[in-house]
Amino acid sequence: MRTTDRKTVNDVGCKRACADCGWNVRWRITADTAVRARGLIRGRTIWKIAALGVLATPIGAANGDWLIDPTPFKARCSVSTADGTIVLGNGLVRRTFLLKPNAATVGFDNLMTGESLLRGIKPEALVEIDGAGVKVGGLTGQPNYAYIDPRWLGHLVADAAAFRFVGHEVGVIQERLPWKRVRHHAPGVVWPPPGVHLRMDYECAVSEPPELQGIHVAVHYELYDRIPLFSKWITVHNGRQQPVTLDSFTSELLAVVERPANPQQSGIPGPPSSLHVETDYAFVQGNGSQCRHCVHWEPDPAFGTQVDYQRRTPCLLAVRPTVGPAQPLEPGAAFTSFRTFELVFDSSERERRGLAVRRMYRTIAPWVTENPLMMHVRYADRETVTSAIDQCTAVGFEMVILTFGSGFSIENDSPEYLVQMQSYADYARSKGVEMGGYSLLASRRVGGGHDVVMPEGQRPTFGNSPCLGSEWGSAYFAKLYEFYRQSGFSLLEHDGSYPGDVCTATHHPGHRGHDDSRWQQWRQISDFYRWCRANGVYLNVPDWYYLAGSNKCGMGYRETNWSLPRAQQVIHTRQNIYDGTWEKMPSMGWMFLPLTEYQGGGAAATIEPLREHLEHYERMLVSNLAFGVQACYRGPRLYDCDETKAVVKKWVDWYKQYRDILESDVIHGRRADGRALDWALHVNPQLQQRGLLVVFNPLDQPAAETLTVNLYYAGLTDSAAVRAGGGPTEKHQLDRAHRVRIAVEVPAQGFQWFVIAAPR
Repeated sequence: MRTTDRKTVNDVGCKRACADCGWNVRWRITADTAVRARGLIRGRTIWKIAALGVLATPIGAANGDWLIDPTPFKARCSVSTADGTIVLGNGLVRRTFLLKPNAATVGFDNLMTGESLLRGIKPEALVEIDGAGVKVGGLTGQPNYAYIDPRWLGHLVADAAAFRFVGHEVGVIQERLPWKRVRHHAPGVVWPPPGVHLRMDYECAVSEPPELQGIHVAVHYELYDRIPLFSKWITVHNGRQQPVTLDSFTSELLAVVERPANPQQSGIPGPPSSLHVETDYAFVQGNGSQCRHCVHWEPDPAFGTQVDYQRRTPCLLAVRPTVGPAQPLEPGAAFTSFRTFELVFDSSERERRGLAVRRMYRTIAPWVTENPLMMHVRYADRETVTSAIDQCTAVGFEMVILTFGSGFSIENDSPEYLVQMQSYADYARSKGVEMGGYSLLASRRVGGGHDVVMPEGQRPTFGNSPCLGSEWGSAYFAKLYEFYRQSGFSLLEHDGSYPGDVCTATHHPGHRGHDDSRWQQWRQISDFYRWCRANGVYLNVPDWYYLAGSNKCGMGYRETNWSLPRAQQVIHTRQNIYDGTWEKMPSMGWMFLPLTEYQGGGAAATIEPLREHLEHYERMLVSNLAFGVQACYRGPRLYDCDETKAVVKKWVDWYKQYRDILESDVIHGRRADGRALDWALHVNPQLQQRGLLVVFNPLDQPAAETLTVNLYYAGLTDSAAVRAGGGPTEKHQLDRAHRVRIAVEVPAQGFQWFVIAAPR
């Protein structure tokens, strides 16, 4: 339920079927000033929602495939005072809490498969304050940690030393960070995502150590509409009269059902494959599931009946930072942890799991759907930049980036330089083009005592790195803020983003020592990225910072491959995109197109002069755009004659004509290997154009083949209208497996596409 002016609402009641969430309840909404004063959630009004009626429909499994039509799956929160339970569910997943004698998760169910993911009851969180560790919630006395028998629940007891559950609040989801939308984005994207937010409050029990009296912990849960996805985080509030230090925390502890042993393999079993877990506390890594700094799959010492004789099965999910955070809390202050996202899979099939992950990013980081066409201009002088802007305007490119090695310096904060850069941005804006620039952060040495001081025997991730908490780090970010406030630029390519290095220095003003260094540096960079997102600054970051506000990361390639002979670069391009789109949407990754020589290779690797290698240039354009992927077109120009200009404009126009479907999900067909046709299918059941099949011929002679294409994820079941390029539309019948057979003929080194729609 939403209100148009929450500041004026004090006591509002209504009785109706709520269109937003499908609840049929009586609501009572009051500003809970007592909770707000305690600081459990700070900076916004808290609404207390008391459900006085009953749910119109029970929380349970719903029919249909959420990847085809997600609309029936609405998140709901059911509170039963009679049973002493809270249930979060959306028809796809369900998390159940028992509230007495203390609050604990007693159910975590995959409603899509009917399976329980939970085998044991653990605390809802762990915190350590001033050296005193304490559990938050939880119950003890479970006789066997292989499964949860409901008959045991009435015999479980509260840990006398654990923080006790004292109340809860239910409301709608608030935006995690502000997003200023200034670019084309995928149809149907909403922010913040619809769903339910549950906050459960805990306070210190009388029997606990005196140093914990007055400490309050709030555990937050969000369940989203239309996707089997939870998020969780904690807030710690210091209600004491003296400062304390939050040494460490564990914000999630789940005893997950173990993965079945594989009799053909020996050694330690792997972690459960039913959950994809990642956080916004992520640094240098290849994908979201590699949150090595905070997501840990560990053995559960309480699980004495597991199959592994040495009890090494990693079936206990513990989400905690490996270092710190060691954050001081003044009286009345609150600390908010990073967020954990838990996506439940309903299949072991790779494509379906990848589709689920991609849907997750659209839901919780929808800015990744922004996908401007970008030219990386090789030189930063006025004549070259002006010419590049004009060329972008002529062929339909949308952004000019002063690339690495161009002479651009974002750290030059002289008034004269800022005026010059502002004139670049003003001219670009007058032509309908955005302006951006490159900056290197990590993987360099700045000296003067400002670099990270690693523990003995350790080296920085990139060999060298400044400390973001040093005086240099503070000055660097101050320059970035000021540059984007003054220049009118609207893109940052932030190379070598903070990789998670710790720092043992004690003289840096931004941290006190080793234990708080990682948290403080992450806060420095993530706060800046959040600011960029709120101000419409596009972020190219070659690390997994999507959930902190980044738009794009590398699609996945080795930079030296762009010094290979041109023909090899074409195959590498399509291979890299094919491999990179299993977990990324096309808009989430960039590729590379070296118009001028890059890291060697000479004339055999270089496209310039463009008109002399126009066929290769066209193949590279199509190989990227037909996958919906933007490359870094790096050079001094996009075209060098009218013929080159016409080719670039032709394919940019084609891309924009089919942009919505090209930037939708990729269904993987055949990976490029230079031996036969390679192809992929774009699908979106919500569009009029349900699919777009793209087929490439790497051979030096024409190739013909009949492809078997599965249209299930295009939302087609019986028949499809298929149109080859600009040709006539033909109706095709689908077989019982939702497949259609399409005859294709592709010229030598050529390309063909097929538009697929529902028949009229």
